[in-house]
Amino acid sequence: MAQPILSLKQDESTSKAVANLLPCHIHHNGSIDPIAGYWSPTTDQDGTSVAYFRGRKLRGKEVKLPEGFRGVVAERQSIKPPPTLPGMEPKEGEAQESKDSEVMKVKAEFDGIVIYGHEMLVDTDEDPYVRGIDEWLQLASQIHAYPEVDAQTQT
Repeated sequence: MAQPILSLKQDESTSKAVANLLPCHIHHNGSIDPIAGYWSPTTDQDGTSVAYFRGRKLRGKEVKLPEGFRGVVAERQSIKPPPTLPGMEPKEGEAQESKDSEVMKVKAEFDGIVIYGHEMLVDTDEDPYVRGIDEWLQLASQIHAYPEVDAQTQT
């Protein structure tokens, strides 16, 4: 039997998170120590987020996810298959799946993304990340939508 491509496992203590998209690339993708001393954005009266990263001023605007969508922060986990009992070896011709199963464990959820620009807000019509998010959400809406049944075509 084929394994699912992606499996999400909900954590009992899922927390709320804020997703931030920064105009830089950080060459690290592992765990980090607490970041409170390095990342503490504030919000202006007009709702604009202001933060400083390595001395550079960043200004951000939150883009909300549409209703029916949720964002998740997930961590990949490998699950070892149960050991084979004696006498229960796979029959000849059966594919033996000895690979670990992988699931994505949901660590936190978010309902919007704060997109930052250097010294100014990003132009949401021109920014490739904002356009990519918009296009992806439109595509996902179409893929998961059910066609409406027209009363005239049912007769």
